[in-house]
Amino acid sequence: MKPKVAFICVHNSCRSQMAETLGKLFGSKVFQSYSAGTERKPEINKDAVKTIKDLYNIDMEETQYSKLLEDIPKVDIVIKMGCNVVCPFLPSKHIEDWGLEDPTGKSNEEFIKTAKAIEEKIKDLAYRIEKNEINLNDR
Repeated sequence: MKPKVAFICVHNSCRSQMAETLGKLFGSKVFQSYSAGTERKPEINKDAVKTIKDLYNIDMEETQYSKLLEDIPKVDIVIKMGCNVVCPFLPSKHIEDWGLEDPTGKSNEEFIKTAKAIEEKIKDLAYRIEKNEINLNDR
């Protein structure tokens, strides 16, 4: 059974959505990807959608939408995208905070930098799960 990973932030409209997409793209052999937040946005950030389409040729709006924490299944790993104020809490066996700046309202370059950082972190996460460096045994 592949572990379930939730990428969470407050609005589930930008970084966590990019992470869900890139998790499916680069980590699907190792884990299942979900994203959610404590608040919903009516749509995914347009700049995030454009960046993922330009870099990876994937249209996030076709399969993803803004979700609340209670909209996703129970997960094994929680990845906080980096919320400076109040980060949502979700029970899990492993939690990390990737501390990524929110690129919302910033330049195209910032969005590309964020997407590339997420890609690297996803590949690293998949590697660490595969190598059993993350303890997912029930405590």
